[in-house]
Amino acid sequence: MSYAALTEADLDAVVAIEQCCHPFPWTRGNFSDSLQAGYGAWLSREGNHMSGYAVMMQAPDEAHLLNITIVPERQRGGRGTEFLGFLFERARAWGAGRILLEVRPGNLAALALYLKLGFGEIGRRHNYYPAISGREDALVMARSL
Repeated sequence: MSYAALTEADLDAVVAIEQCCHPFPWTRGNFSDSLQAGYGAWLSREGNHMSGYAVMMQAPDEAHLLNITIVPERQRGGRGTEFLGFLFERARAWGAGRILLEVRPGNLAALALYLKLGFGEIGRRHNYYPAISGREDALVMARSL
């Protein structure tokens, strides 16, 4: 896989993938605002095909992974693990000592990946995510870098 900075020109493709992958997707505005705020945002590619994207915010001494998505037809092949490895290196380059993220408790595939890569639960944000039946908590996870 190769990686490139995500730009405004990529947003139509990213938003289309986001809408098919998530029940409550980020909007084009969410991605655009992240770019304008200077957050790190990258595409992963295999040849000429986008295989995923990620958005990560830099904070003092830590990084906060806001969104990572692998396109459905490329999931379950190690791409998420590889992409997260790239993100760990970017966070280290920023001077981060740890990386944080939130995940839905029901997202078992993501939870398994994060646990495999050394993330541990450090908290819970109540009613964080929209859900079909109201709101859903988020598990807050962290990993030392």
